[in-house]
Amino acid sequence: MKAIQFKKLLIGDEEERAVSPVIGVILMVAITVILAAVIATLVMDFGDSVNQEAQSGASLEFDNNANELTIELTSSGNADEWQVRGNYWDGASTSTAANGNYQTLSGPGDVVTLECDSESNLNSAPAYGIRSGESGSVSVVASIDGQDTWTTIDSEEWNCP
Repeated sequence: MKAIQFKKLLIGDEEERAVSPVIGVILMVAITVILAAVIATLVMDFGDSVNQEAQSGASLEFDNNANELTIELTSSGNADEWQVRGNYWDGASTSTAANGNYQTLSGPGDVVTLECDSESNLNSAPAYGIRSGESGSVSVVASIDGQDTWTTIDSEEWNCP
């Protein structure tokens, strides 16, 4: 047999050769589209399950001359609820809470001042302050869309003389 005859047996004639590449290309395109759809579905589902942390700006400064801690919410970021938490005196209760009192902030520009004072002066509601001779910490926390997850924005250690 001549080489030309073997070539026709292995490769096929003109009509047979055109069918295989067309089917191959169609199959490759179909497989690529299916893989892309599966991967996109997985990636988009994973994105929804990730919890986003609240981001805001706050400034906490203790003034030694005035003996007071000034807390200011400077920017809202992506949060929609803010609280000042810590073990400070709340004039509406009878003592500082062991797990901390909290006060809600309304939005950027809202300022809370905690003063160093004697317990008797802090008893008049709605006074908030720090008992003389005590120390502790105060934090500003934020939450997104009423979630139970709170993110600490800023905190300050204080020592009231």
